[in-house]
Amino acid sequence: MDENKVLAARDKAGGLFRDGYNCSEAIFLAFHELLNLPVDRETVKMLTGFGGGLGHAGCMCGALVSSAAVLNILFGRTDNKGDRKQAYAITSEFHDRFLDKFGATCCRALNQAPFDTPEHLRCCLKITGNTGKLLMEYLQEKGI
Repeated sequence: MDENKVLAARDKAGGLFRDGYNCSEAIFLAFHELLNLPVDRETVKMLTGFGGGLGHAGCMCGALVSSAAVLNILFGRTDNKGDRKQAYAITSEFHDRFLDKFGATCCRALNQAPFDTPEHLRCCLKITGNTGKLLMEYLQEKGI
């Protein structure tokens, strides 16, 4: 495992969050740059509303949602005849890895501080950076 890439993913995702991107945007933009993803950078617009667990609803963590988006940019299908088993398997496996690491996938369970307070932002910074690290480790294990 290339520890430099793992730490670069953690630092890039955390740095983007610190710069004002939400967790979902930060994960996508970090991996867009680190992996040179074959999609336009403006695709980040599709992920903005996932911050705060779907627009501050507190549901699925935006960092996890964007990790799934990155995985599916790499392994998803482009038509209804393509096989979706691999995309389902890697997304499910990463979900379980996230759950094992953080103990929850729901934003309100991961971070119980009120939204946008300093406590909330510190916790989300850690989650975002560590999700970047976790995703890079996973991708390296898969040979990406």
